[in-house]
Amino acid sequence: MTSTRTTTTTASVNVGIIGVGNCARALLEGTAYYRHNPTTSAGLMFPTVGPYHAGALNPVAAWDVDVEKVGKSVWDARAAGQNLDVRIPFHDLPPVGTDTIVAQAPLLDGTGSKYRERITPGSDAEVTRAGIVEQIREAGVDVLLNYLPVGSQEATEWWASVALEAGVGFVNNVPVFIARNEGWRRKFREAGLPLIGDDIKSQLGATYVHRVLARAFSDRGVSLDRTYQLNVGGNMDFYNMLEADRLATKRVSKSSAVTDSYDGVLAPEDVHIGPSDFVQFLGDTKKAFIRCEGRGFGGAPIEIEMQLTVPDSPNSAGVVIDAARIAKLALDRQDVAVDEWASAWLFKAPPLPVAQKSDTAARERLVQWISGA
Repeated sequence: MTSTRTTTTTASVNVGIIGVGNCARALLEGTAYYRHNPTTSAGLMFPTVGPYHAGALNPVAAWDVDVEKVGKSVWDARAAGQNLDVRIPFHDLPPVGTDTIVAQAPLLDGTGSKYRERITPGSDAEVTRAGIVEQIREAGVDVLLNYLPVGSQEATEWWASVALEAGVGFVNNVPVFIARNEGWRRKFREAGLPLIGDDIKSQLGATYVHRVLARAFSDRGVSLDRTYQLNVGGNMDFYNMLEADRLATKRVSKSSAVTDSYDGVLAPEDVHIGPSDFVQFLGDTKKAFIRCEGRGFGGAPIEIEMQLTVPDSPNSAGVVIDAARIAKLALDRQDVAVDEWASAWLFKAPPLPVAQKSDTAARERLVQWISGA
């Protein structure tokens, strides 16, 4: 079951969390951090979005399949099961979501073979679509945040349809094409509901840095001939991605995010972007190795090779905390057209009409909208 809507003295965004994994843990702890430090803007792209500050997220509902999380408060569940320390200093902070109990989610295709090696799914025999829609409505959810594992095509589509039925916004953090799919976009637009996604573009992660490099080649008149991006990490996301059959849309999402930012044409055999391996001792740290090869003036060779080391889950939470607030402001204003620009700035695989816009252009449009211009 879920909690009832919490009444607060400040503007809040009631969110429902689908999958209480490491990324959700970072979001919860980050919310507690900024709620306790309301004047802090460090680490935020948008300290405020309309009336909503960074501590405004209010987790009023949550679902998971792990028996070690179902039945616990969302705050306790964030540190249960295979979840790792995400290195946010939360120890002296008032917790959030202590009155919200994690409910059983439908299994569908959300648990692959690698995932089941390390978690025990609960029974979803009693779970019904009507029951979950009722939970969402009773809890007063404004926006659903989808944190399902990579490869959860059927489950993500199921939750997107539930969002439509319940009449709430949907932020798709995973590489399943919902916001990029014209059919889904049309349904949410007709319902007057924001749809933001797909696949988080981390706050300062490998995709964003790689896009900046590719755009620099275009802007400076240098041809980009070949490029790769290899990523390793030690959390459950990387462990789940050892199951190669679940990676098809992930590879498309990561590859197109980079190639869309380059004005030229790259042959498929000259681009390799995607997960590389699971390295357990890295924990929630992610390492990315990026290489770009090209030709400059007179055909002279130019090469860039770099390594990026980031905290994986907080890097995603810095994006979702914005996406949720933007979705709520879109609901307040009854203006959901901003979702495509929010998607272009915050996600790897936004709707195709804005996919090839530069990050700078998307951010400028988003800033104008937030300001009310």
